[in-house]
Amino acid sequence: MIDAFTNLTSVTPLTSTPAPTPSPSPSQELPVNLSMPDLSNLTWAGVGDWLVGTPLLIITVIVVGLLARFVLHRLINRVVATATSRRAERLANIPGAGRALQAVRGANVRHVQRTQTMGALLKSITTFVVLGITALTVLSLVGIPLGPMLASASVGGVALAFGAQSLVKDFLSGVFMIVEDQYGVGDVIDTGEVVGTVENVSLRVTQLRDAGGMTWYVRNGEIVRIGNKTQGWSTAIVDIPVAYDQDVEKAISVIRDVVSVMDDDDAFKDILLEEPNVVGVESIANGAITIRVIAKTIANEQFGVQREIRERVKRAFDREGVRSPLPVMTPYGGPAPK
Repeated sequence: MIDAFTNLTSVTPLTSTPAPTPSPSPSQELPVNLSMPDLSNLTWAGVGDWLVGTPLLIITVIVVGLLARFVLHRLINRVVATATSRRAERLANIPGAGRALQAVRGANVRHVQRTQTMGALLKSITTFVVLGITALTVLSLVGIPLGPMLASASVGGVALAFGAQSLVKDFLSGVFMIVEDQYGVGDVIDTGEVVGTVENVSLRVTQLRDAGGMTWYVRNGEIVRIGNKTQGWSTAIVDIPVAYDQDVEKAISVIRDVVSVMDDDDAFKDILLEEPNVVGVESIANGAITIRVIAKTIANEQFGVQREIRERVKRAFDREGVRSPLPVMTPYGGPAPK
């Protein structure tokens, strides 16, 4: 009994674990010091060191951005001026341009307007790009993280590329169409799907009106080929049939006299770029000899010239006794052809 008690008293006592220190409650935290910093130790050298750091870099970035924008705008203005002068020289070299100087000036004015519009668009794009890069650089210097912003912009760009790729295609096609001056308002063009007169041109669609009066809206990105019938100058082609038994030399001589008088007419001095050319016999078929006349006119005036040539040749043939081909079928209710 005594031994058991002795063994019990000889056991080493357990080490007590210290109690964890309780974390201070929010109310027990040290108060935040909201007092103004001590400016007693501020020196001009310290101010200079601070200004040489981030503020100077920010000012430098802004100045470089504005300078880059100015240089790009000057470059665009020079490109626009060069394109305009080259266009004027090319129009002045058109055969017969001196006879239709007013029309040539009108075409040049249209090109100048389109080129200036394109220059304004390029200026807007360069301004957006340069100022955007400048703003991102300033934010990086200030210390604002650009990773989340750029990641969001990348995701948005991918979504826009998939969802609006046709819109981007139309826009780019419209830009190149304006830069290359493929057609403009008032031109008669063939887009492959429709032939009509251009009434409005934008960066996304082209508005046409066909001969039947219907208005068509054609997306620029869907136009594979363009046939411009009235760019710079137009060609009036007139085929005049005469009877097979008529004197060809006489008929050609009468037509040449007609187009020569028409060329001297003051009403057509500013329309015809050169005297209409009677090229000769175009075809012989079905008892008729077809004589072709080709006249070079200012843009979009070939249809009126064609009608005038036909009318004058008809009157001249009646005076000279040049007969047209006999009808193949008997006119309804009339006598049989002789």
